Amino acid sequence: MTTTKWTIDPTHSEIQFKVRHLMISNVTGQFTKFQGTVETKGEDFATAKAHFTADISSISTNNPQRDGHLQNGDFFDAENHPQLVFESDKLVKKDDENYEIQGRLTMRGVTKKIVLDAEFGGITKDPWGNTRVGFTLNGKLNRMDYGVSFGMISETGGVALGEEVKINASVQFVMEHELQPA
Repeated sequence: MTTTKWTIDPTHSEIQFKVRHLMISNVTGQFTKFQGTVETKGEDFATAKAHFTADISSISTNNPQRDGHLQNGDFFDAENHPQLVFESDKLVKKDDENYEIQGRLTMRGVTKKIVLDAEFGGITKDPWGNTRVGFTLNGKLNRMDYGVSFGMISETGGVALGEEVKINASVQFVMEHELQPA
């Protein structure tokens, strides 16, 4: 069977995270520069192997001062660890629309296993003849597991920043080419 390579379309994709702020609301951030590929046997996404990277310097929370703080050593440490990397290990097809992606996320030089839920959005041809596929991904991690231990206490004695980080992504991939078996 042929191997098909799919490349993420960054103009039709978004990679976001949410974290509790002052324990009363969420702050949303995103990465604006990222790359990703998926290889499948034919067009069978149950066989997918995914690779994804995001540039830490592209983090955006709609607040330049906070973005700079997130890039420094208190958080992502972009100078020493310029990318966040995800490699899939296994894909479990739950039904025709839902998958579980098991893999390894590396952040700040720490690699941990992570599980993401993926909802298959469909596959179609665009007006220019390209084959496209879409997924919505959701998951969570504990930032402390990756050495992101910065914390403050609010004036009222509460925690200023939650430890759980929710991951939300909407991604669209374009079929690049089919590789013939060797």
